[in-house]
Parts: sequence; structure tokens; C-alpha cells
Amino acid sequence: MIQAPTTPARLYRALRDQLGSVRHVYLRSNRIVRHDDFAQADETVLLLHGFFQTRQVWQIMEDRLRADGYGVFSFDLGGLFWRLNNRSIDEQARMIGAKLEGIAQRYGLQRFHIVGHSMGGLIARTYIQHHGGAARVKSLVTLGTPHLGTPTAAIGVWLMAGGLLSASPGEMIPLSRFMRRLNRDVFPAHIPLTSIYSTADLVCPWRFSELRPGKGAGHIENRKVKGVGHTALTWDPGVYVLVRRALEDASRLWKEREQAGGPDAP
Repeated sequence: MIQAPTTPARLYRALRDQLGSVRHVYLRSNRIVRHDDFAQADETVLLLHGFFQTRQVWQIMEDRLRADGYGVFSFDLGGLFWRLNNRSIDEQARMIGAKLEGIAQRYGLQRFHIVGHSMGGLIARTYIQHHGGAARVKSLVTLGTPHLGTPTAAIGVWLMAGGLLSASPGEMIPLSRFMRRLNRDVFPAHIPLTSIYSTADLVCPWRFSELRPGKGAGHIENRKVKGVGHTALTWDPGVYVLVRRALEDASRLWKEREQAGGPDAP
């Protein structure tokens, strides 16, 4: 007879699915094997993690993508204790913009896809919309990203001593100056943008991840799932199917554009 999980076990699983494993995400040293052949694949994917997390959150996603033939690269965005990401969103977008240009030149990488989790999706949007990423990015897929901000960012403001340790939680509060500017500016029409979010996400309630495209914005899509916690979006197998499908659709679109006369052809 199989015993049902005890209350402490259920609580641990719920916290892990929402925030990630303390041992495997926050305290673990960098165990993800670095691959320098990512630019040799037909399609390359950059993975960007979110606030106060590390690239360890991507280990399962990286393995799955590589098994499906994608070139994959990621890096810790740094911050508190040189590992935990707490820098402002715009600062990180500028930083990765410069870093990605160096990587592109070094490896001969022309364009790549981005998958961003939580605040990582906002960093990717800022990079694309304001720091030259529109010339490099083929598509963007976000997981549990607060495209409209999130009320729980107020907890982050408190944890970051009212903004003294980090400005990014304040930037993610709904209707903040940052959020208003990001959503006022148009996302490039030649880059497919897919937001995947969960009704069980307590860190970023799903309505705050829902994109609201205007008329004619067929390049922007929403995909809602059920029963998946905030951090579990990075390793859930059903979510991975949606991520892979979005990447496949975007790759096919870019090939059609190239055949029609150029990568930016409508």
C-alpha cells in the first residue's frame, strides 16, 4: 500500500515547485557542463534565469534541448554573493547585450532564440526592445514572466531592504515606471513572442503574465497551463513541449523569410 505524502512533504514540494530547491538551485555550485559547440547547431537557444536564482534552475531544460538537437548556452547573471541575481533589469539587459555581442563575434553566432524564466523574460524583452537585441534574436519564449508586473514584487522590495540591495523588485511592481515604459514601447514585429504561464503560479499570478497584443500582433501569443508552480515551469515536461513547439514554429518562420528574401522579410 502506497502512503500519501505527509503534510511537511507536501509543503516542501509546493515550496520547491514555486521557488526552486534550496539545495539544487541556490546552494549548489555550478554543475552545468559548459558546451562550446552551441553555435554549431542549426538553432541556438539562450536561457535566462530570474530574480535571486542561478542558472542551475535550467539544468533539466538544457539537457532536454540538447537531446533534441539545439545548441544551448546560459550563464549566471550574478549579483548578491556573486551568484544570486538581484541587479536592476535595465542594467542586466545592457550587460547581457555587451556579453552577447562578444559571444556572437567569438563563435560566429548570428542569431539565436531566448527562453527567459520570470524576471529573465523581462531582461530579454528589455534587451530586445532597448539594447540592440532585435538584430540578434529569432524568438522569445517566457515562462512565468510578469509582463504586467506582479503584486508579489512588494515582498521582494521588503527583502531587498526597501530597494537598497536591489532595484529590480520595485521595477516589477505593476504600473511602475519600468513596466509602463516596457509595455508602451512596441515589441518588434519580426520576432515571435510567446508567454507561457500557469494558473498555479503563486509568485506571478497568471493574469500578470498574460500579454495583451494589439490588432495585427500575430507574432505575440499566450499559452496557459494548469497545476505547475512558478519555478517548476523550467522543468515541467508539458511546459517543455510548448517551449519546443514555439521554437520549432519560430525556426520554420525564419527559414521561410530567408527563402523569401531576407531574415527580416515580413
